[in-house]
Amino acid sequence: MALGGLGAREAQAADAIRWVSPRGTVEVLDDYPYWVAKKFGYFGDIETTLEPGPSDATATVKLVDQEQADVGYPSPGVFSLALAQGMPLVSAFHMGGGDVFSFAFRKGEKPASLKELEGKTVVLGSAGWQSICDPMLKAAGVDITKVKYVDAGWPTWGTALKEGKGDSALSWEGLRAQWKGQGFDFDYWLGRDFSKLPANSFVIRKADFDDTAKRDVYGRYFQGWAAGLEFGKNNPRAATQIVMEQFPGLASQMTPDVAVESMMQLANVYGGRMDERKKWGYHLPSSWQLFFDVGREIGQITTDFKMEDVVKNDLIDQANSFDAAKVKADADGFALSDAYGAVNVEEIAKRI
Repeated sequence: MALGGLGAREAQAADAIRWVSPRGTVEVLDDYPYWVAKKFGYFGDIETTLEPGPSDATATVKLVDQEQADVGYPSPGVFSLALAQGMPLVSAFHMGGGDVFSFAFRKGEKPASLKELEGKTVVLGSAGWQSICDPMLKAAGVDITKVKYVDAGWPTWGTALKEGKGDSALSWEGLRAQWKGQGFDFDYWLGRDFSKLPANSFVIRKADFDDTAKRDVYGRYFQGWAAGLEFGKNNPRAATQIVMEQFPGLASQMTPDVAVESMMQLANVYGGRMDERKKWGYHLPSSWQLFFDVGREIGQITTDFKMEDVVKNDLIDQANSFDAAKVKADADGFALSDAYGAVNVEEIAKRI
């Protein structure tokens, strides 16, 4: 059965990749590497589509498993749920080298320790997000049996926190700046400050990974994303402007300054722990093993699999073989609008 209106995958050329979001929307800054790659042709002759999918947290893995999409973008928690359900998937490109997630609190109510969430309520945009929160909190020493969760729905869970319908809310980099732009003046416990767990990655079917010809297509596809990430590192204002030109409705929701701050928060995560990872998309085995160990400890993972069987770095060298000189020239030569040219990147870097 098709999920969220996405029909069965039509017959298409071999060099075609259909990517599906875990968020229920693609009108966000999170996917800036894709829009950069589309604009500058970094995907080569691969036919690509980027689709929102349902906002149900687990839809992104179900769609890949059911061959209604080729690449999903789940959190490690959702990925582990898919593995526990027997979905033959592998993580092939790790977008979030640092932990992207955070816990938001109303101004002045941020606790001195996350332990103080025991006995409190965390507001979520989807019930499936509990699989994100539990491992993070457990690894931080929180008794997760004493934490309550409320599904306040997408996209209103931030409003629910603001209105006092919970004590905290799950958030993430990029969204944090967007919420600020919407007048949600929250305080945060940032995952990057306390967590060594991985964040979202690109998952594909194991059968495709094991197929030599298909694996080459995915390697070239991830090369486009890697080039887009490199472009964003070189010129965050340009990457942001490209997304805003793609989505005028999104551009109307935030100023260029807030938009660039959102993009730079995301870029920090995508480039997280790069001193250890060295290359875009590389999975740190120690980080992923920690996640799976914590997942087993809390009972979120009950099936027996080895980390190296489901987390793969085989395509990372190919993904990073893009023409770095061309990407830098594209980034340096991009014509910024007056509004984006006026954004002070150095000042933003100081506050994120």
